[in-house]
Amino acid sequence: MANRPANAGSGRGLVPMGDATPPRARAPRPAAGHRATRPRTPNQSRDQDRADASVGVLAWVPYLIVLAGAVGGMLLAWHGSRYTGRGAGLLGASMLAAALARLVLPPRYAAVLSSRRKAFDVLTFAVFGAAVLGVAVSLP
Repeated sequence: MANRPANAGSGRGLVPMGDATPPRARAPRPAAGHRATRPRTPNQSRDQDRADASVGVLAWVPYLIVLAGAVGGMLLAWHGSRYTGRGAGLLGASMLAAALARLVLPPRYAAVLSSRRKAFDVLTFAVFGAAVLGVAVSLP
């Protein structure tokens, strides 16, 4: 009686421990389309994983170039009214470069510049770039 579990009952109609344990609950299945549900193919190697990772790094390069141009233009314009036109010109040129990069580069390399469809992104970058360049030309 001392070795009996506390929830074993009064002693009548005891069920052996092997039969009393509930069946193991099944592990929840991952959602459909989740990465874990797709088995990894045997021909996918570490070299391919590294190549995919390098594409991820290279996808940031056009974005960083455009960002550097935009930040440089803003800093140049911030230095005073004498440099405002040049700064705005650099900012507009970087926006046009973003439009060109989004138009020319494949989606995996222009991934960070893309927010919607390609046509919408290119049109938006080109219109804003042309508008800022127009302001830069009109400044004295």
